[in-house]
Amino acid sequence: MIFESTFKALSDPIRRKILTILKNGKLSAGEICSYFEITDAAVSYHLNLLKKADLISESRYKNFIYYELNTSVLDDIILWIKELKESDSDEKIRQSENNNVSNGTATSCNSPDSNAVSS
Repeated sequence: MIFESTFKALSDPIRRKILTILKNGKLSAGEICSYFEITDAAVSYHLNLLKKADLISESRYKNFIYYELNTSVLDDIILWIKELKESDSDEKIRQSENNNVSNGTATSCNSPDSNAVSS
């Protein structure tokens, strides 16, 4: 999975604001422009980068283009980060267990200190 274009798109505060604006529903380019004090061309540039990163989608109705948030890419990023975090937690648990074994503090399942129930 390649997130390079996604992270590049998210790195700019204007593009992040556009995403925040679109979380309430689809808007036309003109409506999005009204939130900014930059040229229409600059907003169009940011919208194109967001489209290339697949963070927004566009639909046409008559003479208007409407943009809306595409959360599937964000879902993929969240899942990747969650998996990364879980693997980091798993590694810390393994390191802790290895440290306990090397320090002699680990208990075996057959030791009298274990909480195993014998029948």
